[in-house]
Amino acid sequence: MSDNSDFAEFHDDLEKAERKVAGQFDPGARGVVVAVGVLAAIASLILMHAGKANGFDVLTYSSAAQAERIAITSRIFVYFLVIFGVGFSALALLTRRWAIAWIALCGNLIAVVAGLLSWWTRNTPGVTGETPPSGVGIGLIVGWIAAMVLSFHWARLVWARSSYQLALEAERRAEAAEREEAVRELQRRHNQK
Repeated sequence: MSDNSDFAEFHDDLEKAERKVAGQFDPGARGVVVAVGVLAAIASLILMHAGKANGFDVLTYSSAAQAERIAITSRIFVYFLVIFGVGFSALALLTRRWAIAWIALCGNLIAVVAGLLSWWTRNTPGVTGETPPSGVGIGLIVGWIAAMVLSFHWARLVWARSSYQLALEAERRAEAAEREEAVRELQRRHNQK
């Protein structure tokens, strides 16, 4: 009986450690691919998105971006790429927190859609019938591919993680049921005396 009481002292600490581990992920080889995707997203900001406007011009809506008639979809794409493709993806890799990986996934998925719309608006005449002065630049293409790669790898990591967490939860429930049954058995024996 003393072994169980000794273990009971550490039970809460073990549960806290298990919850901490359940909230984290191990990216493994995917971590390298995600890091390369983050670097590609950063590089896309230096490259030209349309004509003479690079990603930073689109981000700040500078005079170069205005001259290229950058649409709001391009600006949204670049904002999401910076915030989620670079920011949250790097933060998730550094902290290895599952919740931050979910946020990175959601933001990158929106960036993929915004990037596609951005590409489309560079090749489509506007309401007035005028086409933009230049088409899609290499920076937009690289950024869009980076957002797709990041989305794919975050999705794989997040879904695999949720299966693992479900298994841990089922294991915790089974242990709780065993402990409850042991307590009932002890009460039954005590009542029989």
